Amino acid sequence: MKKLITLFSLVLTFGIVTAQEADFPDFSIPDLKGNKVDVKALSNEGKPVVLAFWATWCGPCILELNAINEHIEEWVDETGVKFYAVSIDDSKTVNRVQSMVNGKGWNFDILLDTNNELKRLLNIATPPYVVMVKDGKIVYKHVGYQPGSEFELYEKIKEFSNW
Repeated sequence: MKKLITLFSLVLTFGIVTAQEADFPDFSIPDLKGNKVDVKALSNEGKPVVLAFWATWCGPCILELNAINEHIEEWVDETGVKFYAVSIDDSKTVNRVQSMVNGKGWNFDILLDTNNELKRLLNIATPPYVVMVKDGKIVYKHVGYQPGSEFELYEKIKEFSNW
């Protein structure tokens, strides 16, 4: 039984590592100004790029982005990370995105995945969902939000900034 549990743990670990090292999809979505952004081409001179998937109707998403916003300027100064918040609001709720961003005073770029195509390409079931990309490869994923998990994200950003 112990061998079976160990084998199962190895399979799970390998699966997680493999999934994290997948190529980031080649796809374009608009920003708040309507400019198309090629998300695969988001390069940051060898530093990580973080995309946080969220929606205006998702309470944990708002809490996560508020927490990240409190620290994002420090994180950028210390690590050079580039941060994007990707709204998955559909055509019925996307008109709320700009006013929420303005009202919250978020200091990061906003992308709009209104048709949820990028969300589907990444097999994201539900927000909040964070993906870290470095050199076109997914190097870290995190699902959900609990207060303090932004510091786990920051540790990962530091790890991959020096990698």
